[in-house]
Amino acid sequence: MGKPFLLLQLRPEDIAADDEYQAFLRCMGLGGHQLARIRMDHEFPDVELDRYSGVIVGGGPSNVSSPDDKKYDYQKVFEPKLKRLLKEIIERDFPFFGECYGLGILANVLGGRVGTEKYHEDVGALTVKLTEQGKSDPLLSGLPNEFRAFAGHKEACQELPPASVLLASSDTCPIHMIRVGKNVYASQFHPELDSRGLEVRINIYKHAGYFPPEDADRLIAMGHQESVTVPAKILQRFVKTYQA
Repeated sequence: MGKPFLLLQLRPEDIAADDEYQAFLRCMGLGGHQLARIRMDHEFPDVELDRYSGVIVGGGPSNVSSPDDKKYDYQKVFEPKLKRLLKEIIERDFPFFGECYGLGILANVLGGRVGTEKYHEDVGALTVKLTEQGKSDPLLSGLPNEFRAFAGHKEACQELPPASVLLASSDTCPIHMIRVGKNVYASQFHPELDSRGLEVRINIYKHAGYFPPEDADRLIAMGHQESVTVPAKILQRFVKTYQA
């Protein structure tokens, strides 16, 4: 049996964390034995990269750019260790896919600027546009030059992080997907997310400041009207490319 992938999670709500894990399994076409998970809000044991085919960091309510006195207690514990792991991943050019928070923390480690000044996006679907470099990237080549994806974030990269290649943008957020080296990827959008999963997260985070709580039903309805199919193919290609 080959090496599993590793999902590092930071959602403190059991329903949200479990639903995210199931979403990655479905999206990536993996069985439970092929995708290990660590809930960093609970514990974060040492990670031996050679035990895994690749590492994935999902999203959650934590913000990289929050001042230390505003960060969650569990974030203050896992974040320094995650940064050390990311430095090793970058140094080794080890297969990695970060999304939302996963993009922010990668950009931070690279020395990029992540903040809330500009480029936040409301919860829902948006149009992602590939750059010329994106059109020729192994995970993206042959996909539509523009596609719909689900996102929702308070912070974003304020500029392209050092040593990275811009692969995709949106009209409201210029840094939507990047690559570092040959094997380290991150996106602001959520490739694993479908409309049902979006509904779950909207209900869980309706009081987390992403949108006015009274807008929850409207956003859920809008999500179910969307056809979001291309982003999942990116993660499926990630699996096909790196499964050892």
